[in-house]
Amino acid sequence: MTAMSPSDAHTGPTGPTGLGQPDATGQIAVAAPTERVYALVTDLRVLAELGEEVSAHRWVGRPGAAVVGARFRGSNRRGARRWCTTARVTAADPGRCFAFEVRSGPLPVSVWRYDIRAVADGGCLVVESTWDRRPRWFRGLTALATGVRERTAVNDHNIARTLSRLKERAER
Repeated sequence: MTAMSPSDAHTGPTGPTGLGQPDATGQIAVAAPTERVYALVTDLRVLAELGEEVSAHRWVGRPGAAVVGARFRGSNRRGARRWCTTARVTAADPGRCFAFEVRSGPLPVSVWRYDIRAVADGGCLVVESTWDRRPRWFRGLTALATGVRERTAVNDHNIARTLSRLKERAER
């Protein structure tokens, strides 16, 4: 299997520009074709089932599918805390990459990205990454709303759990 470092996933023509290295990232080898994995991460119902803090996603308006510019609303939970965000798809390259930027009202929150690379055995390597885009003054408020002070550490943990669930689901 060809290894891909998480930083390799963020270079080249499909990589996000100007974001630098992700704040949290993880990777996993999956014994399933790239197209299957891509279909899972772009199905908002499935993505919510895989995620650690997400309880639901729903497309907002048209086209209602994973295409660049499409928007969706996320409902999130952590214990008794609940919050909603909106997201806009920024990359949708079937079988290779799905990314979206998250906002709370007019404020940037994060960018999430799934890079999928085929490997020689017919499976793939999946890298999930996130960049914290919150203004510094907004971080204290979001910590109160979400109950998370150490967002990077929590996201590293959440990514590992999400990728494990993705692997299990894709390999069924």
